[in-house]
Amino acid sequence: TLGIPDERRVNQLSDDEILRLRELIDRDFRVEGDLRRENAMNIKRLMDLGCYRGLRHRKGLPVRGQRTHTNARTRKGKAVAIAGKKKVTK
Repeated sequence: TLGIPDERRVNQLSDDEILRLRELIDRDFRVEGDLRRENAMNIKRLMDLGCYRGLRHRKGLPVRGQRTHTNARTRKGKAVAIAGKKKVTK
């Protein structure tokens, strides 16, 4: 499509070839800010609908059916100590 040989490495591309490649990517793909905005809007839409996935996003829990009894620390955040439980000292 761009007429760039497959064997050519990125550091060997001319300024014109880089410009054409950049234009192709911008035209055919969503990247950077547009992609982030679209993802945020999709999540916001789920939360506004009040569907199960939206509720999980709102509560900060795993969305895709993973177990939460143990694990899920990345999504739930740092473990919080329970006030009533204290270690027994001898």
